[in-house]
Amino acid sequence: MANKQWLSGRRIAPPAVTRGIGARELIDQSFLAYNGARLREACRVFVDRMLADDVTIGMSVSGALTPAGLGASCLAPLVEKGMVDWIVSTGANLYHDAHFALGMELHAGSPFVDDIALRKDQIIRIYDVLFSYDVLLDTDAFFRELLRLDDFQHTMGTAEFHYLAGKYLAARAEALGMDNASLLVAAYRAGVPVYTSSPGDSSIGMNVAACALEGNACRLDPLVDVNETAAIVYDATRKGKSAVLILGGGSPKNFMLQTEPQIQEVLGLDDAGHAYFLQFTDARPDTGGLSGATPAEAVSWGKVNPETLPDSVVCYLDTSVALPLLTAYAMDAHPGRTPRRLYDRRAEMLEALTAAYLALRTEQEHDG
Repeated sequence: MANKQWLSGRRIAPPAVTRGIGARELIDQSFLAYNGARLREACRVFVDRMLADDVTIGMSVSGALTPAGLGASCLAPLVEKGMVDWIVSTGANLYHDAHFALGMELHAGSPFVDDIALRKDQIIRIYDVLFSYDVLLDTDAFFRELLRLDDFQHTMGTAEFHYLAGKYLAARAEALGMDNASLLVAAYRAGVPVYTSSPGDSSIGMNVAACALEGNACRLDPLVDVNETAAIVYDATRKGKSAVLILGGGSPKNFMLQTEPQIQEVLGLDDAGHAYFLQFTDARPDTGGLSGATPAEAVSWGKVNPETLPDSVVCYLDTSVALPLLTAYAMDAHPGRTPRRLYDRRAEMLEALTAAYLALRTEQEHDG
C-alpha cells in the first residue's frame, strides 16, 4: 500500500492513566505527540544512547534552575550517578546553588506581589522564589572568605575555581549535616569539571572583582576554559562519542557547542562533531538567536555529526518541567555509570590536544 510508509509509526492507543503510575511508565505510555513525544524521545535517547559506556556527556545549564531547587533534586543526582561528565553553567546558577550547601533558606512564593514592598522589607524575588537579602550578603561573605585563602591566590580556569569552591562547600555542608544539597558539592565529589562561560557575569565574578581591588591574586582566565573544554571533547571523540544535554540556551549552550569549531575550524584538527544533541528550550529558531538554533543548523558549523542527526531532539518545554521528568526516567531506567572524573584528567587531555595541534602546525610549515 502506498500509504503504509506514513502509517508505520506507533498506533496512538494508550492505556488509561492509573493511580500510582511511575514517571517512566507515564512518559512511555502517554507522552505520544507534540512536545510530550519529544520529551519521550529525549528520555529514550538519553538512556539508550547517551548513557552508553563510550559516550562522554556534557551538560549546559542556563535559566534560574538552582534557586528553584533543581540543583539538589535533579542536577546533583545526575552527577552522582555518572550521568553527566562535564558541565557549563551560568555563574548565577552556581552562586545560588551555594545557598543550599550553606544551609540558607529560599521559599516558594508568588509572582504576583508588590516588588516595592519586597524591596522595603529586603526580600529578593526570582519570579515566585523568595528569600532574604541576607542570603546574598552571607553568600558573598562566604566567597570572599574563600578568595582570601592561599588555594585561590593564582590565575586559574573556572573548573579549578569551582572545584575548590565545591571542596569548601562540601566541608561546610557536612558540618551543617546537609547531604546531597548542592550541584557544586556533587561535582567536587565526583570529579566533574564545572565551567562558567562568562565568569564576570554573576555574583561570584563580582566578588572576585571586589577582592582584586584589595590586591587579591585570584584571576579567572576564560582562555584556560576554551582549551580545556575543547580537550575534553577531542578526547571523547578519540575514544568514543561526545554528547550534549542542553538545558535552556544562552552563553552556556554556545560555549559547550563551540568546542567543535575550536577543534576543527581554529585548531584545524579532524573531528566528526557531537554525536548526540538534546535540548529543552522555549526559544524559537526563526529569531536567529543561538538559544533557538536547531541541531540541523549546528551541522553546518561542524558542531553536530550529520550521521547521528536522527538521534538529536529539541523539546520546546520549560526546563523546570522537563528536567525532573528526565531525571526520574533515567534513574528508573538505568543503574548509572562510574564517574569518569574528568577533572582529574584535564592536564592529560590538554596535553594530547596540544600535541595534536602542534604536530599539525609542524606538518603544515614543512609542507609550506
